[in-house]
Amino acid sequence: MEIWYSDNHTDNVNFSIRINRQLFSAKSEFQRIDILESVDYGKILVSDGDLVFTEKDEFIYHEMITHVPMAVHPNVKKVLVIGGGDGGVVRELVKYSDIEKIDVVEPDEVLVEVCSEYFPEIAGSLQDKRVSVFYEDGLRFIRSKTDEYDLIIIDSPNPFGPGEGLFTKEFYGNCYNALRDDGIMINQNECPFYEEEAYQCQRMHNKIVKTFPICKVYQAFIPSYPSGHWLFGFASKHYHPIKDLNKVEWYMKGIGTKYYQPKIHAGVFALPVYVEELLKNVE
Repeated sequence: MEIWYSDNHTDNVNFSIRINRQLFSAKSEFQRIDILESVDYGKILVSDGDLVFTEKDEFIYHEMITHVPMAVHPNVKKVLVIGGGDGGVVRELVKYSDIEKIDVVEPDEVLVEVCSEYFPEIAGSLQDKRVSVFYEDGLRFIRSKTDEYDLIIIDSPNPFGPGEGLFTKEFYGNCYNALRDDGIMINQNECPFYEEEAYQCQRMHNKIVKTFPICKVYQAFIPSYPSGHWLFGFASKHYHPIKDLNKVEWYMKGIGTKYYQPKIHAGVFALPVYVEELLKNVE
C-alpha cells in the first residue's frame, strides 16, 4: 500500500510526496506537529498539515535567509531569531565566530524538543553556548527591546493564524526600534506565484517599506515550497544589500555552504518582471 503526503498549495494545486512511514505525531499548545519519512525528500517536518521543511532542500531556505545579510553587514555581534525553533537558521549563524550572542524566540517548546530528537543535525545548533532560547511570543518579546541587535531574522510561519501578529506594522516598527543604527532585518516573504500568497507578499512589503529606509526583496528556488519560487525581504537602516556586499571578507571567513555564495548575491535581487510589478503596486 502506497502512502502519500500532500501539501496544499492552492485549492486546485497539491504537492505530493511518497511517504515510507509516519515517525511522530502530536498536538502541542500551538500546533499539530508531524514528522514523516519520505522516499526522495528524507524526513519532513509538518505543522498543522503544512510542510515546514524537508531534509532534502531545507539548506536552501536556511542559507538564504542567513548568509545574505551576513555577507552585507560587516560587524554582526548580536542576532535575534524570531521563530526558528527547528534550529536551521541558528545552524547557519553559529558558523560565524564573530557572532557573540544569538537570541531565539520560539513559543512552542514541543517543536524544539521534537526537532532535537528527529533533526539533531539541525536542531543541535541550539546547544551552542552563544544561543539563548526564549519560549515566548515574538511580538511581546520585541516590544521591550531598543537598540540591541545588529541583525533580526524573522523565521516565521504563514502570515495567518497564530503567527499573524508577526506581520503587522506594529511588529516591524518594534523590530526597527530593536535594531542598532546600522541594523538589518530579514523576513521570509512567501511565494509570489499563487494569487493568495502573492497578496501576502504585497501586504508584508507594503508595511516594511513604510518602516525602513532601505527595502529590497530577493529570491531563491526551493523545490518543496509552493511553486518553488520563494521570496525574502531585506530591510536595513543603513546597508544596501548589493552596494555594501563584502565579497572578499565573506570568502575569507571560510563559511561552508551548499547554496549561497557571493557570486549569486546580486543575482538573487534581480527579480522577474511579474514580481517587480507585484511589489511596485504597493510601494
